[in-house]
Amino acid sequence: MDNELPIPERALVISAHPDDPEFGAAGTVALWTQAGAEVTYVIVSDGSKGSADPQMTSQQLAAIRKREQQAAADVLGVKQVLFLDYPDGGIYNTPELRRDIVEQIRRYRPEVLVTHDPTSYIVDNTYINHPDHRAVGSTTLDAVFPLARDRLNFPEHLAQGLEPYSVLDIFLVFTNEPNFWVDISSTVDKKVAALREHCSQFSEPEKVEEWVRERSRQWAQDKPYEYAERFRRVKLAR
Repeated sequence: MDNELPIPERALVISAHPDDPEFGAAGTVALWTQAGAEVTYVIVSDGSKGSADPQMTSQQLAAIRKREQQAAADVLGVKQVLFLDYPDGGIYNTPELRRDIVEQIRRYRPEVLVTHDPTSYIVDNTYINHPDHRAVGSTTLDAVFPLARDRLNFPEHLAQGLEPYSVLDIFLVFTNEPNFWVDISSTVDKKVAALREHCSQFSEPEKVEEWVRERSRQWAQDKPYEYAERFRRVKLAR
């Protein structure tokens, strides 16, 4: 597959939780926004469960993580962040979620869409992929094809002026089957800075840069550059 990074006019990142876009694609997002692309985030869950702090409540955490996500997006030059507020840890491929994701695809009409690889149950044989990741990836791919494309799906969208739309270029994160690598050597500092905004998710924030650089070097192994992000890229036929 051609490994030249496409520069879309519009890109849509659909993720399960606050911080998923930064872990998976912050360096690539920064390259896009620097080149003039309009990038929109859709965060499906309310992020209300990811804390080990015994004093934290779900309501408090949801508010904190929204602020963190907006701050991280600002670092990267992301145009807009939308929160669908589905319950963290309780996301499923339902008709309601399919409808909501189709709506965003039809509204923002992205040339490139980034989401989770739903086929990755265990990633790199080192961690179990969060069930919300798998559910969001599965639902988003169902939304891409055939739901967003076919006019008779969700006719209420037509009443809102949202026409059918076909996404043809998909970047899947947290994958076991990468086939596309992006040189993020010029934006790895942006990735570090964006992830540092997610303070609630790091018990040792001083180690964020070390972790990012180590992982990005691993993904760039055997490549002619130092730092990379990797994706399973799916290019659909018209």
